[in-house]
Amino acid sequence: MDAMIAADSRGYVTAAAVNLVMLAQEEPATLAATLAATLAVPDGQPLVWALHALGHARATRVYGPDLMANFCARAAGTGTPIYLYGGRNEDARRLLEERLGERFPGLVIAGGSSPPFRVLSAEEDEHEIELINASGAAVVWVGTGQPRQEQWMHRMRSRLLPPLLVGVGAAFDFHAGLVSQAPAWMQRSGLEWSYRLSREPRRLWRRYARYNPLFVAGFARQYVRYRRER
Repeated sequence: MDAMIAADSRGYVTAAAVNLVMLAQEEPATLAATLAATLAVPDGQPLVWALHALGHARATRVYGPDLMANFCARAAGTGTPIYLYGGRNEDARRLLEERLGERFPGLVIAGGSSPPFRVLSAEEDEHEIELINASGAAVVWVGTGQPRQEQWMHRMRSRLLPPLLVGVGAAFDFHAGLVSQAPAWMQRSGLEWSYRLSREPRRLWRRYARYNPLFVAGFARQYVRYRRER
């Protein structure tokens, strides 16, 4: 990420959860956006286990909220300006900005916006592009949820001046203090989904009821193929 910024290149990163992987199986736009990412890292522990089983022994989890926190700590020291795009609403985004500023003194937050949770009009897209490009930010943190944020980064990448866009989903809510994170032992055990479900059942139950079983079945088929080809 630092190298991309230093080179003033253009790319985007996504911290992929099981939900994104399974949506990419069903939605061509999500598949294209995920494959076009400069870097797609495994956010979910089940994805890390799957990678290990498929021969990628060095794979480790890159948890979106930790990625954002670690980079903000680094940016506070280097003066790298960031932009916050997303959040539940403007009040939530301002709260996130306040909390990040308190946690990382010296962090330069060049700007932010919280678009409505719907498809934006062409005029609204242009307005958001103008805000981001005028901000002088080097990194745009995108917290609009998967796969919306991946499709947005894919669609907007060529029109945005900041070298790096990073999709981190629920990290905005976590760092703003609006939603609590699962205990570390649940994260290590691959049970984070159950903790999040207990906190937001109405919003998340359909996602987990559909995609968790599909992921297990899809991985089982891939693993069988992998063993046969060895």
